[in-house]
Amino acid sequence: MEYVVLLLGLCIGSFLNVVIYRLPKDESIVGPRSYCPQCSTTLKWYNLIPVLSFVIQKGKCPYCGIKISARYIAVELLTAGVFLAVYLRYGITWQSLNYWVFSALLIAASFIDLEHKIIPNEIIVAGIILGSVLTIKTVGLSGLYGIFLGGGLLLGVAVASRGNMGGGDIKLAAVMGLFLGWKLLLVALFTGFLTGSFVGLTLLVTGVMGRKDPFPFGPFLALGSLISLLWGNKIIFWYLNRFI
Repeated sequence: MEYVVLLLGLCIGSFLNVVIYRLPKDESIVGPRSYCPQCSTTLKWYNLIPVLSFVIQKGKCPYCGIKISARYIAVELLTAGVFLAVYLRYGITWQSLNYWVFSALLIAASFIDLEHKIIPNEIIVAGIILGSVLTIKTVGLSGLYGIFLGGGLLLGVAVASRGNMGGGDIKLAAVMGLFLGWKLLLVALFTGFLTGSFVGLTLLVTGVMGRKDPFPFGPFLALGSLISLLWGNKIIFWYLNRFI
């Protein structure tokens, strides 16, 4: 079953690459078929086999020879790895379906934020719609509380920081609360802020980034969410038993 889940993750990752490339350009993710951004040649099905085509074609377009971004294979492998981790944690359950969808949204949002410094509203809307259906059997009302808690907390951070927190991050936090519920949301936000602050300060100190340069925070919220959905309950249990 693990191989089936890995294959599913690779296929979803391949689709996410389409989403990551097209959404910021306001292009449809349904059609036309995938094409080379350099020569505009429509790619054949055997040019689009996840991971395998990238390796066989040596990371280049088979028609014009332009180098293909390593992001494509990274997204496919990351998605497959996350899907497998969720399966190993929850098995074939409604919870796994919930977290597979959530993970796919997080991965798409993260890579778009890294490249374009935005989190498209289409991802947020998809998260709200799908989450409203999928979380009924998993987190229930906790997801509703999580929407307001996540959005409210980051809105407060945005106000306190005078706009340094982007609107996309606020909306993404609300989606996180919907899928995770308010308890796991707190773990996700804490982990996300901890890792994001560490990386941000490191970039500032080393001079890689200036104080006024935009900083993509979405990937750290996504990282916090993935850690929380896999180990959040254990983290909460450890904290309560150690400090309370």
